[in-house]
Parts: sequence; structure tokens; C-alpha cells
Amino acid sequence: MIFYPEGKTKERSFETVNQLKEAMMKNEVLESKVILCDREHNLHVDLGAVRGIIPRVEGAVGIDDGTVRDIALISKVNKNVCFTVLGFQRDIYGNTCAILSRRSVQLMCINEYLSKLKEGDIIDARVTHLEKFGAFIDIGAGINALIPIDMLSVSRISHPSQRLCEGQDIRVVLRKKEEEKLTFSLKELLGTWLENAERFTPGETVTGVIRSIEDYGVFVELAPNLAGLAELREDLFPGQQAAVYVKSIIPSKMKIKLVIVEAFGKEEKPCPLTYFVKENHIDLWQYSPDDSQKMIYTDFSLANAE
Repeated sequence: MIFYPEGKTKERSFETVNQLKEAMMKNEVLESKVILCDREHNLHVDLGAVRGIIPRVEGAVGIDDGTVRDIALISKVNKNVCFTVLGFQRDIYGNTCAILSRRSVQLMCINEYLSKLKEGDIIDARVTHLEKFGAFIDIGAGINALIPIDMLSVSRISHPSQRLCEGQDIRVVLRKKEEEKLTFSLKELLGTWLENAERFTPGETVTGVIRSIEDYGVFVELAPNLAGLAELREDLFPGQQAAVYVKSIIPSKMKIKLVIVEAFGKEEKPCPLTYFVKENHIDLWQYSPDDSQKMIYTDFSLANAE
């Protein structure tokens, strides 16, 4: 069974309590938007026929033992969460309300889905928030994992916001599986050097983003997994967009020589991602061409063989 990030499943609204009871009997995984987090940190959702309440301890795996802080619940207001129906009770006004559990869905996700993943497996994820060291993603049922910044692309960036946006749906590959932590990567899905370089031709002038300025030249990103080197110019800065002339492409050295024609405004938002891997699993990803002087690759099969 596959569990998707919260927000990817269609919301359900129920016209009668009996419909909700049927969902409870089937142990259906439902999803709805949180409308309130009360002072006891219980989450409230609108189910149509009745209001649903996710008690604090049912809000997430780890809340009961303190390994997950209450901010994880507070931050869910106005966002979709998944849950199952545990039962029904009357509130202080005599109204029927449904008692829900997000924690139960997360436990199912861990036991039936995430625990079965292997290094090299490719899954859907959603970016939840960005930090300087990496991007946190929802890998299913609101369970978070990390993509370290150096695994977001081959082209180096100073902050994940240069590559991703919060709320963005992406595909990721499991890079490392530990007992209590899953670490994911993005760069292996964004193409090899050759796959990216084949999109450009010497003599063309294209748009790129200046990523770094060194003593020996300016690195200009043409794609997340491809950068070229141009000669130094004054008044340039990282993050600036530039029109660049493609002077030459040298696969054996993984080099693209560029000439900056014009530099203009700062990059406003990350470019849409292009995925080159269509499968749901990869054992080996070789970035460098076969005749390259330097070999760059990721071998996922080694981890699975241990």
C-alpha cells in the first residue's frame, strides 16, 4: 500500500453521520483541512455532517513520548491532514463529534510502506519547509524526512530555496536507510551530465543563473545538474540571471565553456524540475560520461547488498 503526502488525497465531506460510521468500519484513511488547534492542542476538522477532533496524543507519532513537539500540531492549522475515525462522542453542548486519529495513519504508513522501502526506491514527496542545510519533505501521511542541500542537485546552491519551494510536489530517491531515519536525494533524478548537455548546442545563447564567482571564472548554472564556466566580469553576483553564449561542450572533461553576453535581474523563483528517471527504482546512477576523466556516480545496490 502506498501512502501519499498530506494534501494529495481528495478531501471528503460527509452528509450524514452514518456515512462517517461506514468509513470507520472500513478503517478508511480520510483527509480534511484543520480549522482550529485549541489550547489543549487538539486539532479540529470540518467533516460536513459533524466536526471531527484529533486529540493531541493522536495528532502525530511521537507526541505522546515527547520526541515530536507540539509545534508540529500548531503548524497544521489551515492545512490538510490525514486520519481514521476512532469513534463518536458528545461535546459539552450535546452535539455529536467524531474522534479521529492521525497517529494511526502514520503508524500504518511506517509499518506498511516506509519500512519496506529500499535504497534506490523513488517515491512522491511534498516540500514542507526549507532550512539552510536542506529541504524537509512529507514522504507520506505527514511523516517528514530530509534532503540534505548537497543532494538537491549537482550544481551547488547556497540555500534550498534556490532549487525548491514550500508546498512543491517532487519525486525523490531513498539515499540512506537507518533504523530511525530515512535520508532522500533529488539529484539522481535530474539527469546525467550528457542528458543535460544534449539540450544545448555550441553557438546558442541561452539563459542561466550565476551560482558562484571564483578567481578563475564564473560558474553559470544551465540546469540543476549542469553548470558551465565563463570568464570573469565586473558587477556580477550569485543568484543573478545571465544570457550566456555556449562556446564549446567537452564531454570527456565534463566542461562547458560560456561567454556572458548580458547579466540582468536576480532569479525570482526556482525553475521547474525536469526528471530523467521514469522508473520507481534505480540501482546505479552514473553522472559522468563513460570516457570522462573523473567518474561521479551513486551505487544504491551496495547498500541493499549489506
